[in-house]
Amino acid sequence: MWSSQQLKAARGAGRGLMFVVCGPSGAGKTSVINRVMECVESLSFSVSHTTRRQREGEIHGVDYYYVDDTEFQTLVDGGKLVEHVIYQGDQYGTSRGEISRVFGAGRDLVLNIDVQGARLLQGKGAVPEATAVYIFLTTPDRERLRERLEERGTESQEVIEKRLATAEEEMKSLTEFDYLVVNDELDQAVRELVAIVTAERVRIRSQG
Repeated sequence: MWSSQQLKAARGAGRGLMFVVCGPSGAGKTSVINRVMECVESLSFSVSHTTRRQREGEIHGVDYYYVDDTEFQTLVDGGKLVEHVIYQGDQYGTSRGEISRVFGAGRDLVLNIDVQGARLLQGKGAVPEATAVYIFLTTPDRERLRERLEERGTESQEVIEKRLATAEEEMKSLTEFDYLVVNDELDQAVRELVAIVTAERVRIRSQG
């Protein structure tokens, strides 16, 4: 006779799921994640801290927590961040408080971070209370990525070229991830990420 405790244990009860979505700047990660959040229950977005300037249409506390270099360094020195990196000259980091807030509400978590940040999470076991799932989201090819960066209209051509060069390096990390989502058509990419979340929530996990 099996018990509900056995079923909970098989699914890793007591550990939150942390969906770490990475990929090149301009690949559409934010658009895909926002759509997934609309149709999947008990899923929250982890709002990162950044020293990057706030773009038009972005909201403090929703897209990012926008801070200056001094505030960011205070977070680092206080051990408040589980990962932090410098990307294209700006600093980004994920706070322990943000993760605790989401898991404390009994919800799973979505992070939108870069490859460097994902490696830090993988290497340090920085969030022991979570089971991490690593997803790489990208465009079908380099030219489509260039088009999206140019359509965004928020960076100079020089910055776009730097982002494309960074993307070339990031693509080399594909084998470090659990899943690949190619964002050629938004609705399909959303369906694939929803399927990943659904599958991971019912996965039987080793307790060893």
